[in-house]
Amino acid sequence: MTSDLLASSLEPPLFGLSQAERVTRLEPVLRSLTRHHIEASPEYRGIVEAMFPQWESTPGLAGLPFVPVGIFKRRTLKSIPDNEVFKTITSSGTSGQLPSRVHVDRDTAKRQTRALTSIMGHVLGPARRPMLIVDTDAILADRTNRTARAAGVVGLMSLGRHHTFVLDADMQLQPQRIAAFLDDHADTPLLIFGFTFMVWQHLYKPLKDAGIDLSGATLVHSGGWKQMEDERVDNDEFKAALHDAFGITDVVNFYGMAEQVGSVFIEGSDGRLHASAFADVIVRDPATWEEAAIGEPGVLQVLSAVPTSYPGHSILTEDRGVIETVDDPTTGLGGKAFRVLGRLPKAELRGCSDTYAAGVNA
Repeated sequence: MTSDLLASSLEPPLFGLSQAERVTRLEPVLRSLTRHHIEASPEYRGIVEAMFPQWESTPGLAGLPFVPVGIFKRRTLKSIPDNEVFKTITSSGTSGQLPSRVHVDRDTAKRQTRALTSIMGHVLGPARRPMLIVDTDAILADRTNRTARAAGVVGLMSLGRHHTFVLDADMQLQPQRIAAFLDDHADTPLLIFGFTFMVWQHLYKPLKDAGIDLSGATLVHSGGWKQMEDERVDNDEFKAALHDAFGITDVVNFYGMAEQVGSVFIEGSDGRLHASAFADVIVRDPATWEEAAIGEPGVLQVLSAVPTSYPGHSILTEDRGVIETVDDPTTGLGGKAFRVLGRLPKAELRGCSDTYAAGVNA
């Protein structure tokens, strides 16, 4: 992996590139990363040889090999020796499943932090605001085996100051902390961060009738609804509920995952998600695994130049999505604009995994 290629992929501009410019900039980096992981990870090499034997002669980002995100639950995929593992990031392991585990060296950790702060700084601006965090600081205790939730909190904390966690170690809301925070920072622009389901469960539901004024705050959230699917509301309903309860009008959603920490897709003014210059998204038809046409829903594949310590640069997710436009001039963000439509049905997800496993083990 050439360091100059990798460094160039993280340079400005972060947004505004056309899709053609993005591909020109990103494809050499991702192909170099693929070769790097093939050489450094025997496990990954076996997958590529079994499933993508012609990838070198297949042009475009859609020609790159990919791994299903679930493979990080079942196999150890890393491209560094054990003594270079700086920390291990784990997913939440919802619904009784094993968590994903990705192994990060110091260089990848630095790029993750740089990527996340650059993207969110583009959205929020340079000023560090007093920050209310809808979580508990107990999740920060273990620095070497860190959950994706903790990694997300730590990454966003660098954009704020005077951090206040609203939950105690037992995940109980502490309203007095919110009251003291608001008293200390009256008439000051504020930043609130929480994962979507936690904002709903631990902030909105218990305090929606409390008359708390958070109209001066920007709320950043991500992560979906986890095991609260029965309470899921769509993005517009979520924003409306927070406005009605707290007066919040500035809400920023982003899409990301444990297996690609740092590389997030942000919500634009059009209400759709957009990639930074060092990432991209592809939608694949689950019946053929070919790239779906614009406007056709399918399985989301996410690409990122950030991870080098493990082969997480091209991942097939377990989410359904659709690309709605490309290079819409009204957004000023360039590239593809997409929506996440929800998790794959269990039967379809199982079918995808079985098909992939059969190919690898053939």
